[in-house]
Amino acid sequence: MKKHPIYNIDHFKADLGKKELYINTFKNHLKAHSFIEKPHRHNFYLLVLFTNGNGTHEIDFTRYDIKPGSLFVLQPGQIHNWQLSADIEGYIFFYSQEVYNLYFGNKKIEDYPFYQSVMNQPEIVFEIEELKLLLPYFDLMVTESQSNTQRKEEKLLNLLDCIHIEISRKYLSTENHKTHSYNYKIHRLEQLLEQYFQTQKSPSFYADKMNITLKHLNRICKDILNQTVTELITNRVILEAKRLLTNASKTVNQVADNLGFDNYSYFTRLFKKQTGITPSEFRKTLN
Repeated sequence: MKKHPIYNIDHFKADLGKKELYINTFKNHLKAHSFIEKPHRHNFYLLVLFTNGNGTHEIDFTRYDIKPGSLFVLQPGQIHNWQLSADIEGYIFFYSQEVYNLYFGNKKIEDYPFYQSVMNQPEIVFEIEELKLLLPYFDLMVTESQSNTQRKEEKLLNLLDCIHIEISRKYLSTENHKTHSYNYKIHRLEQLLEQYFQTQKSPSFYADKMNITLKHLNRICKDILNQTVTELITNRVILEAKRLLTNASKTVNQVADNLGFDNYSYFTRLFKKQTGITPSEFRKTLN
């Protein structure tokens, strides 16, 4: 078992001089970068749409079936890999948070609902009729990326934003992702969780940071995510534990220490309670 590499856009042939935006058809991407079929992470956002073929896409230890219309949105840090049929086709885009947010100013990439949480489903499936409306944007992205015209970056980023809007409409139309007045508070909680989950595991800490009662915060989490604050914290910790356990050079004790657990035994018990297996047993499954 090897440590999963973390790729940045410099590992790929970028379309812009800043190397913060990459656009390609999936078939051409695979020809030039066969190494992406092995488990790895990125430090940028990734969007991939499959239009032909089939296979499986594993993201943070959850496996998804690939079919025409399967679209995946990945955030920095997520581990993924895929097994693909020989006739696979589609589109793949990479972009950094910086290039997107600097261009749009008040609009930020992390404000889109499908990028607001690692707990969100990374898969969105478009039906054939829906694809007819979406594909022209992808074709324009590829055509523009291959051109040498003025204001190329501006057009590419605006096309990308149009795609995000279409994805957002589809994402929010599903039963599991309805808009709600509590969404802002959930987004704020997730930001705090990303910042503090390794050192702060008390639900009261997050309620205090948000200047609301724990009872109210739990009500919000149950209403929107169907989880308590404690469950939300625990799930984030266990996800990070799984990611760290893929690094064979780290002992289980070191993983526990990285996650702020002074008691190794407690970490092991918590991991087994949540997953059904011990950290060592989970590590063996990776082989």
